[in-house]
Amino acid sequence: MSWFHPCFIIPCYNHGQTVPAIIDALDTFAYPIIIIDDGSHQPTKDILTQQALRSNVTVITLPKNRGKGGAVIAAIHHAHQHNYSHAIQIDADGQHDLEAVQDLLRLSHQHPKAIISGKPIYDDSVPKSRLYGRYITHFWVWVETLSLDIKDSMCGFRSYPIEPIIPLLAQRHFSQRMEFDTEIMVYFYWNNGDIQFIDTKVIYPEGGISHFDALWDNVKISWMHTKLFCGMLPRIPRLLKRRHSRSLHWSNNSERGTILGIKILLAIYSLLGRKAVNGLLKLVIGYYYLTSKSARQASEHYLQQLHHYAEQQQQPLPTDLSSYQHLLSFGHTTLDKLAAWKGDYNANNLTIHGQHHFDNIVASEQGVVILGSHLGNLELCRALSQRHKNIKINALVFTEHAARFNHVLNAINPDANLNLIHVNQLGADTAIILQQKIERGEWVVIVGDRTSVANETRVSWANFLGQQAPFPQGPFILAAILKTPVYLLFGLRDDSQATPHFDVYFESFSEQIILPRATRNAALQTVVEHYATRLEHYTLQAPLQWYNFFNFWQLSGKKDDK
Repeated sequence: MSWFHPCFIIPCYNHGQTVPAIIDALDTFAYPIIIIDDGSHQPTKDILTQQALRSNVTVITLPKNRGKGGAVIAAIHHAHQHNYSHAIQIDADGQHDLEAVQDLLRLSHQHPKAIISGKPIYDDSVPKSRLYGRYITHFWVWVETLSLDIKDSMCGFRSYPIEPIIPLLAQRHFSQRMEFDTEIMVYFYWNNGDIQFIDTKVIYPEGGISHFDALWDNVKISWMHTKLFCGMLPRIPRLLKRRHSRSLHWSNNSERGTILGIKILLAIYSLLGRKAVNGLLKLVIGYYYLTSKSARQASEHYLQQLHHYAEQQQQPLPTDLSSYQHLLSFGHTTLDKLAAWKGDYNANNLTIHGQHHFDNIVASEQGVVILGSHLGNLELCRALSQRHKNIKINALVFTEHAARFNHVLNAINPDANLNLIHVNQLGADTAIILQQKIERGEWVVIVGDRTSVANETRVSWANFLGQQAPFPQGPFILAAILKTPVYLLFGLRDDSQATPHFDVYFESFSEQIILPRATRNAALQTVVEHYATRLEHYTLQAPLQWYNFFNFWQLSGKKDDK
């Protein structure tokens, strides 16, 4: 669903004093604002009557107080009747940092079928009793969903996708009170709904009005969790199956190393040098090897396929091809990325194969598309461009954990001449932005070896290491739309050297990818097969530097976004 027509909904019960400021902040987005007067007292009714005079504000008055859940349900039904795509809930108490609204809208647009919710970041004003109570609810929600996917189920700062929520509301009678926020999220998850989160600052203003009844609301929440736990029991097989199917798609395999861990690794590297970090890395990867079953199994599957193909082709391979060495190679490449970004690598660390291609592009000041992969270290393109400060590189990244990792890289060296573009799928808006960059002589880097996060089935199958594998069509279609020369870039570490050294292969892929309308599918298939052949060629040169830790030869079965 590309159509995005949201409205803001504000459930209000006696929060008249804070509502005008919230509306002022939301005015900048130019979306309709629906206020649900949940049986408020007269002073608040008077304020809401004044706010209803604004052209973009509608006030719905409930004759008597239903509770927060009842007010939100009424607002969602109103949004559905008026053909809105999303209901963006903003609580009326003024606790949420509205600077996060832009991120909430952006992520809601990118994931139109998902609930997008705030994940609170509290300051010292939060009452400790409320904070501890949330932790208890977090625990029970994790039990009730058999997952840690729901980071916070109680935040009243969220986006509801109308299309999947309306049938859910019709299926059962949801609580009308405080517990609605958690209950609807658990049932949405049980119905295989996607839930995403954004960090949201939350304050508890001095003198603020709270309608939370410490006794009765906690009793109701406890009863709700009892019912949800009982409802979870017959759903256990389906929930376990969901966990398995979600883990199959590469975008759900988040890096287990935290941002803090990466920063610690960098600090040790900066203080003690590469040798000290190499020793520490062996311990870290050893632990990862023992505890990460999915990565280990994916590595073993890849190595089995590699050995089988090499035997058929009589292709010699290194002798130390173990799963542990494979994961250790990934650890070294992660450190190489940090070092390259930090500026520790330059042209002296590189042997460039295809230097004339690079020189010709620089001399012509022409924009180009560079196809990379998750073989080796694509970040070496930054070291390659250090001698030419006029080169601007735009790299597309597709997942949140990739964006977080690249945020750390940017913090290491904010002067790096690289622009990271975080996208969910390759659409017309992305193509327009990149076309402008190409026209300015900039480079666009995109990987061609991972299926789309949003449209996994939009693939072409090509032979890779002796077996058919799915390759995304998007990067190659995008390159054709941009009508510019396309190059391949592979950066492979030379492990035979005592000091870090890399072979960078820079080769022409196509002067211009052309996909004639009459033979579009056949032409696209030829292009993808050409890419797969070159990827296979370089994989055989450095087999341990293959960093797709999932079953590369099959689709996960993840449903496409509509």
